[in-house]
Amino acid sequence: MNIAATLKSDITPEGSDYETVRKVIEMITEDYRHQPSLDDVAMRLGQSPTQLQKTFTRWAGLSPKAFLQAVTLDHAKRLLRQESMPLLETSFEVGLSGPGRLHDLFVTHEAMSPGEWKARGAGLTIRYGYHVSPFGLALVMATDRGLAGLAFADDSDEEACLADMTCRWPNAVYVHDQEATAAYALRIFDSARWNPQQPLRIVLIGSDFQIRVWEALLRIPMGRAVTYSDIAGQVGQPTASRAVGAAVGRNPLSFVVPCHRALGKGGALTGYHWGLTRKRAMLGWEAGRA
Repeated sequence: MNIAATLKSDITPEGSDYETVRKVIEMITEDYRHQPSLDDVAMRLGQSPTQLQKTFTRWAGLSPKAFLQAVTLDHAKRLLRQESMPLLETSFEVGLSGPGRLHDLFVTHEAMSPGEWKARGAGLTIRYGYHVSPFGLALVMATDRGLAGLAFADDSDEEACLADMTCRWPNAVYVHDQEATAAYALRIFDSARWNPQQPLRIVLIGSDFQIRVWEALLRIPMGRAVTYSDIAGQVGQPTASRAVGAAVGRNPLSFVVPCHRALGKGGALTGYHWGLTRKRAMLGWEAGRA
């Protein structure tokens, strides 16, 4: 699929907006290997990043960053499928820092609607199972739409771990299903199974603010970390670091949605829902692969 051609045919803004959108599409399509930031694009066009973001998103239906990711993925898939280029070479060819970052982009997600979230799981069937992982016993939870929960149990306390997760969506129906969740566990914890041609589909179930925070977490590259204040700025709430911290703590998809890459003020390893020891282990495990 030619993302740029699709957008060009679908967008019909008028006047200066048209010229702005056209230039952004052209710039990103031609320069995607350098992974230009919103600030870079805005500076080259002589516009403010905020206004450029609003204009492009209004006409294109996605942000310049999301368009860049779509273009990057388009080219990565072509190199992997049509030219059989190795994963590492593909990562560098499309301007990414390495295969870990490419894996992050191939995790696709959707969010439950506000109505579905307010229903607190009503109408959902969530299958769950416990599986061995590099970070202890993992509770894996999935709906028919994708992976919905990933948590960890300490000292064989599986019941407390399950209760902590099920209370988030108390009206859902829960079915213990080791077989159905085993495939997810294999995909998540065995990096050899990180197949960019088969994206890991995840489902985010939370409030609008929580989902925006979790989406920001998904944008943190493997081997990197950001502060809560950084995330607050990304979600358009620069003074909401405390609320961001609370949303990070409520992340239902540990490791996959990398809340362990979020740090406190000054880079401090602040509290982690599944324990600071596990957070250190995750960061170390990723550092060895990034």
